[in-house]
Amino acid sequence: MPLASMTGFARVDGGAGQARWAWELRSVNSKGLDLRLRTPPGCDAIEQAARSAAAARLRRGAVQATLTVDRRSTQTAVRINEDALAAVLAAAAAVAERMPGAAPASVDAVLAQRGVVEFVEAQESAEERAAFEAAVVADFSRAVDALLVAREAEGAALEALLGERISSIAELTARADACPARSPEAVRRKLTEQIAALVGTGVALDPDRLHQEAALLATRADVREEIDRLNAHVEAARALIAEGAGVGRRLDFLSQEFSREANTLCAKSNDRSLTTIGLELKAVVEQFREQVANVE
Repeated sequence: MPLASMTGFARVDGGAGQARWAWELRSVNSKGLDLRLRTPPGCDAIEQAARSAAAARLRRGAVQATLTVDRRSTQTAVRINEDALAAVLAAAAAVAERMPGAAPASVDAVLAQRGVVEFVEAQESAEERAAFEAAVVADFSRAVDALLVAREAEGAALEALLGERISSIAELTARADACPARSPEAVRRKLTEQIAALVGTGVALDPDRLHQEAALLATRADVREEIDRLNAHVEAARALIAEGAGVGRRLDFLSQEFSREANTLCAKSNDRSLTTIGLELKAVVEQFREQVANVE
């Protein structure tokens, strides 16, 4: 599978009957999977199913999922309140008895009385509710699919950037390996100059002890191990990127190892040219670490 980023956006619209809805998913980087759902009241069953679907497809990332539902066009039913109608008719009959010459009450007048006619929203059956929830959850899965596509597209761009950073690390490591300051002759010459400066002060030095200290300094200044580990880390990073999906955590650990070796190389450096290479290496490693933070 290709490398995937943790950054992406997706929107899916759906509808059934008189209801319309939309899912919007936004994702950014996170150490683990952090799914935050915003759903209208009464959608608890949808939320539980959505969480299960997201956990099955997504490894890492802070995902904000928002569901909006529009039911404004829901049909309403007209119902006659029999008790209220009976009371109005009884009152009309009583008035007619007391006023024999009065015109009888019309149907329009009776229906216009408050409480006689009621408008009730159509009740949703259990089957309709289940179908609605299933359709909304299915569209959530579609939104997750779209988010994965967006994250893979972002991952392709991220893969190119990481490849550039790794190539830069490999190049700087090769420059450090070939740096003239690392040659035994250069180390020996530098130690000789330092010893000559000390001897010139008139301080008596034990030749045997001086030889031991010179050998110790030469060993401490050797960055062969750091260079070998950097080369090994470069190969490991390239292998992980080629592996693709789900390597973000391992790349993050590897970026820490890169940083450790670059710091040690700078600490051991006994020459300005090698230090300059080490500082460049640290800068590129930091750029690599920042990009790795977005890898799933």
